[in-house]
Amino acid sequence: MSAITLMVQGTTSDAGKSALVTGLCRYFKRQGYSVAPFKPQNMALNSAVTAAGGEIGRAQAVQAIACGLPAHTDMNPVLLKPNSDKTAQVIFQGKAVKNLGAKAYHAYKAQAMPVILDSFARLEKSYQRVVVEGAGSPAEINLRDRDVANMGFAEAVDCPVIIVADIDRGGVFAHLVGTLDLLSKSEQQRVLGFVINRFRGDMGMLQPGIEWLEKRTGKPVFGVLPYLHDLYLESEDSVTVRQSEVGVGAFNIVIPRLPRMSNHTDFDVLRLNKGLNIQFSCNPNLVDKADLIILPGSKSVRDDLTWLREQGWERFIFQHLRYGGKVIGICGGYQMLGKLLHDPLGIEGKPGSSKGLGLLDMQTTLSESKTLNQVSGRLLMADAIVHGYEIHAGISEGPALLAPIIELECGMREGSVSSDQQVLGTYLHGIFDQPEACIALLHWAGVEKVQAVNFTELREQGIDLMADTVEKYMDMPLLESICFKFIAAKKKAP
Repeated sequence: MSAITLMVQGTTSDAGKSALVTGLCRYFKRQGYSVAPFKPQNMALNSAVTAAGGEIGRAQAVQAIACGLPAHTDMNPVLLKPNSDKTAQVIFQGKAVKNLGAKAYHAYKAQAMPVILDSFARLEKSYQRVVVEGAGSPAEINLRDRDVANMGFAEAVDCPVIIVADIDRGGVFAHLVGTLDLLSKSEQQRVLGFVINRFRGDMGMLQPGIEWLEKRTGKPVFGVLPYLHDLYLESEDSVTVRQSEVGVGAFNIVIPRLPRMSNHTDFDVLRLNKGLNIQFSCNPNLVDKADLIILPGSKSVRDDLTWLREQGWERFIFQHLRYGGKVIGICGGYQMLGKLLHDPLGIEGKPGSSKGLGLLDMQTTLSESKTLNQVSGRLLMADAIVHGYEIHAGISEGPALLAPIIELECGMREGSVSSDQQVLGTYLHGIFDQPEACIALLHWAGVEKVQAVNFTELREQGIDLMADTVEKYMDMPLLESICFKFIAAKKKAP
């Protein structure tokens, strides 16, 4: 078997590539094809753990669900997780290999491409369709040399491309024409056409522009996708600040917006609950009110802890606790709650130790080996089922661990709660995703009445909505026809 491959590239970041690939994956699955997602290179702090213990971008894990598949590291063979503005952890086929600066990684791409092609070859042989997602824009002139994420990959495997642009940003025709003009002749030839995303308005007003674009480029617009107000799909990197309409008397949850915050999708199920008011904030002085403070995950825990102190969050947290408030720490946030943080090998930055918040009697030492597990268990405070995943480099030790909050299926116990029941910590991402566990944790935090969101059902609705949108608003027969012509011409070429 050799798959028919289609690549989706965008004029900008957040143009809608991830959502469109998700919709196309579910659409092709509905048509009876075996289909798999693929993203050659991803840069994101929102990652997911596969059943085999590998790490990939969260968007590809969602796309795998759209295909009816378990997530696999071949779906995202290169993942970059920023440690700072200038360095990132490089992950090949699910495993961390090294930390590199931007210039060093640019040279290192010669090692990345064989890894990418190795994973793609396995998918191509195993499925009838492979839907590929690009990264950022293919027209970044400074990154075109040794590109592995966009046209560099498309040229290497000789696959067709469609380009999506977000009309809600404005300048959609300039984005599409400008992107196409900045490509090489061979790259322009593999672009089959365009998709305009997030349109709201009168199609009659847009039609003259579409006709001009098609005449100007000689390429069709395969569809104009509407702005989907009720769409929920897990975000790949940027924090989604939109939430469900908050009801009167909502419970206020404050989450410091750490510079290197990771896996903020932990809070999506809370953000989508009308009884909760979620406030992501950089500055504690701008917070309206806090009933619960949650310290999120972090890719650079010691640096983010320093930032917390500089912004006044430590004082804010201690005042909150004096007034009887509750605090939860997840992963890196859990490590911050301890007395000490040690990084002797410089795993996340300069080697050294930092004083923690001292709210849990434990200390954490970072090590080279990263814990990557999908886990299940039960929340001890309410005998509620918990499913989630671990992604961390630290090992925590101390008396605080004698008061765990979760009993895992393997028999081990995880997390910690303080003796005064005001502070709780866990390494488990996704701890709020199961309705019963979410309700129990919110009751602990002080919420009297709460109706938890069914996260799994909501995600399925989002995937189906994207597939329905693709089917209704895109000319899929035209796209497939042009795609087949591209493939046929490629086979005839000497």
